[in-house]
Amino acid sequence: MERLQKFMARAGVASRRRCEELITSGIVKVNGKVVSRLGAKVDPAKDKIQLGSETLLAETQKHYILMYKPRGYITTMSDEKGRKKVTDLLKPGAGRVYPVGRLDYDSEGLLLLTNDGDLTYALTHPGRRVPKTYQVRVAGVPEQVKLEQMAGGLTLEDGPTAPARVRLTGEREGNALLEITIYEGRNRQVRRMCEHIGHPVLRLKRIRFGGLDLVGLRPGQYRHLRGEEVARLKEKAGLKEK
Repeated sequence: MERLQKFMARAGVASRRRCEELITSGIVKVNGKVVSRLGAKVDPAKDKIQLGSETLLAETQKHYILMYKPRGYITTMSDEKGRKKVTDLLKPGAGRVYPVGRLDYDSEGLLLLTNDGDLTYALTHPGRRVPKTYQVRVAGVPEQVKLEQMAGGLTLEDGPTAPARVRLTGEREGNALLEITIYEGRNRQVRRMCEHIGHPVLRLKRIRFGGLDLVGLRPGQYRHLRGEEVARLKEKAGLKEK
């Protein structure tokens, strides 16, 4: 027997903390019954554990996928609105994988998917400072002082942001093109940072994550990471190869 959130993390769903949030939100079932209490224990060999409509299995083989997420797809595993999920883009045989962190429905770009729970936790933990770079078009053209404020850290409703790298890369039809690199992963963080300085996001694309990029991929396409890419990603996340 093991705790439900530990099994979910081992199955690659997300970090253990995120799995606890999923449990308390009421979308996890054990043997057909919703379990929303933390500390519940399961026997993976006997119990049927579901996240939404998907049955979870603790796979021993690890899968690592880099996807160019198109706009109009969600990165959660279930959706009450019936919207398309990024996992719908995967072909049979791609492996049972889960998104690492989130990328908004209206956002596009680099998304990692894996069933390696340890790597998911490390990549999404703010203390590991794994860089994520975004190409952003915002309404209007921010003054340099506002860009410097964003780079130095802003105070949002959930607390101050860590320092970031922010630069103006161009202008188009009166709107600015920015490149923003952050080292944490709060919900809708880049969008909220831009709104805070008075220049809401018009379009957002993640172009790099932990040293990986989108070269060779078009929206909706994906590829499996090579062994050396996985090793470098683990190194950046502060994990040691076992």
